[in-house]
Amino acid sequence: MTSTTETYRAARDLLQDLSTDYTKAVAQFSWPDFGDRFNWAIDWFDAVARGVERTALWIVEEDGSEARYSFDDMARRSDQAAAHLAAHGVRRGDRVLLMLHNQVELWESMLAVMKLGAVILPTTTALGPAELVDRIERGGARHVLVNAADTGKFEDVPGSYGRFVVGDGPHGWVAYRDAYALDVPPAQHPGTAPSDPQLLYFTSGTTSRPKLVEHTQVSYPVGHLATSFWAAAEPGDVHLNISSPGWAKHAWSCFFAPWIAEATIFIYNYSKFDPAALLAQIRRVGVNTFCAPPTVWRMLIKADLSGGPGQLRQLLSAGEPLNPEVMEQVQKAWGLTIRDGFGQTELPLAIGNVPGMPVKPGSMGLPLPGVPIVLVDPLTGKPADEGEICVDLSRRPMSLMTGYQGDPERNAEAMAGGYYHTGDVASRDEDGYIFYIGRTDDVFKASDYKISPFELESVLIEHPAVAEAAVVPAPDELRLAVPKAYIALAAGYEPSEQTAFEILKHARENLAPYQRVRRLEFSELPKTISGKIRRVDLRGREEQAAKGGTPVAEYRDDQFPDLRR
Repeated sequence: MTSTTETYRAARDLLQDLSTDYTKAVAQFSWPDFGDRFNWAIDWFDAVARGVERTALWIVEEDGSEARYSFDDMARRSDQAAAHLAAHGVRRGDRVLLMLHNQVELWESMLAVMKLGAVILPTTTALGPAELVDRIERGGARHVLVNAADTGKFEDVPGSYGRFVVGDGPHGWVAYRDAYALDVPPAQHPGTAPSDPQLLYFTSGTTSRPKLVEHTQVSYPVGHLATSFWAAAEPGDVHLNISSPGWAKHAWSCFFAPWIAEATIFIYNYSKFDPAALLAQIRRVGVNTFCAPPTVWRMLIKADLSGGPGQLRQLLSAGEPLNPEVMEQVQKAWGLTIRDGFGQTELPLAIGNVPGMPVKPGSMGLPLPGVPIVLVDPLTGKPADEGEICVDLSRRPMSLMTGYQGDPERNAEAMAGGYYHTGDVASRDEDGYIFYIGRTDDVFKASDYKISPFELESVLIEHPAVAEAAVVPAPDELRLAVPKAYIALAAGYEPSEQTAFEILKHARENLAPYQRVRRLEFSELPKTISGKIRRVDLRGREEQAAKGGTPVAEYRDDQFPDLRR
C-alpha cells in the first residue's frame, strides 16, 4: 500500500469513525494532500480491491437473472479493458465518451479510462444524433464506447473519433469484448497530477443549454469523501442508488461513494419502474443503504410499505428537495428517517442531514465537513441568514469543479465576489440548519411577498390526487403575479373541476394567505432528460398565455365561491 493510499484511507477512516459525531468531523477533517500525483483507480480502488473476493458489483435484471463481480474481478477486468483501449489508440488526456446502460462494462470502462489517465465523458443513452453532435464537438471526444443498439446514432455524427462497441457492431467498430481474452499485468500509474482533468459532465439543462462541467483527478474522487460520510455505508454493506448512467448522481452514488466505503454496489435494472418489485429486491438481497430521488420516494409511499424495510439502515434522497410529507410517511411505516442532501454536478454533496444529528422536516441539513457554505444576500453580496447558497472560495473545497469548459463569461459569473454561486436560494435557522427555498430563477414575488415554489409544492403533494406539482408565477393585472400550480395527477384521479376544487381547497387550508395557489392546470410536467422539472418552460407558457388569453384547461380560485366559506 502506497503512502498515497494510506493518506486517502486516513481521510476516509476519520470520516467513517466520526460518522455519528458531526461536530468532531467538521473540526477534525481536512482535505488530504497527495503531492504531485494521484489516480483514484490505481491509488484507491486497485489498492483495496486486488485479492478481495467480496462482491463489488451486483446486477439484477428484471427477468430475474443476475451477476456478481468481486472487487478483484473489477480490478482485473478494468486492467484488461485499459490495455484493450490503449492498444486501439486511447492515450492519457484523451476524452472518451461512455454511453452505456447499467451494465458491468460501464464500471469496467470507467476504471479503465481512469487507469489510462484519459478523461471520461459520461453520456446518457437517451440522447439522439443531434445532441451527440454537440457532445462530440464541445466535449472534444476522441473515442466513444457504446452498445451495439446505439451505433446507428453515430452514422451522421461527424468527427474523427475511435469507435468501441459492446456487442456485435458494424464494420469499423472495435469489439470491446476482445479485452477479456487479454492476459495483462496490473495497470501501472499513468502519472496523473491531482489537477489533471478526469471527468467532463454535461448538465441536464433546467434553464438553458447544458453546461460542460470539468472535474479533476481529485474533485470527484476525493470530493466524494463527503458524500460517503453522508451516505454512511460501511465496508461490506449493500448500497442501492436509483439513478441513470450519464448523470452526475450516478457517479456519486453508483460509483465513488460506495466504493470509497468498500461497499457493494447493487443495481436493479427494469424497463418500467415498479415500486413493489423494487421493494421486493431491496428485501431479498439485504440492501443496507438506499438513495433515491424524491420522485421515486413519492412513488414508493403510494405503494405498500407494510412489508417493512428489510435490512435497510440508511435512507437517503438527493437530486431535488425532499418534501416533508414523504419523510413523515416513511418514518411512520418503517421507523427510519430519510436524510436529504444537496449538491450539484459542479459540487459533490455539500449540505446534508447526517447520521447522529436531528433531522428537521423541510431542512436539507448542515454543511458537510470540508465544505465552507455561506448564504449570500444577492443585493449586498454579504453573508446573511437568507440568500444564495455559495461556497467561500478563500477556503475552496477540493470537491468544487474546475469550471465550465469553454465558457469564461459563465465562469466569471459563477465565481464572482469570492464565492462560487450555486444559483439556489435557502435560509438558515438558529441551529445552522439550511432550508431550501428554490432556484434563483424560480423564486418570485406575488403581491410583494416572496414565494418559494418548493414550499407550495410540498403542501400540494400532500393531497392524494397529486403525483407531482410545479408552481410558477402567472401574470396578473392586480397582483402582477400569482402562484399557479401545474399538477400531474396520481393514478385513479380525473382532471375534473371537482378535483381542481379539492386541491385548491387543500392548499388554501394549509398555506398562508399570501401563498395561496390562485390558479391550477392539469398537465404532464416538462422535464430535462435527467428527470428534473423545467419550470422555465412553464413560466414561458404562462407568459404566452397572458398575451393570448386564458388557457382553456385552467381553473381559478375565484370561480369557486365555496373556497371563501
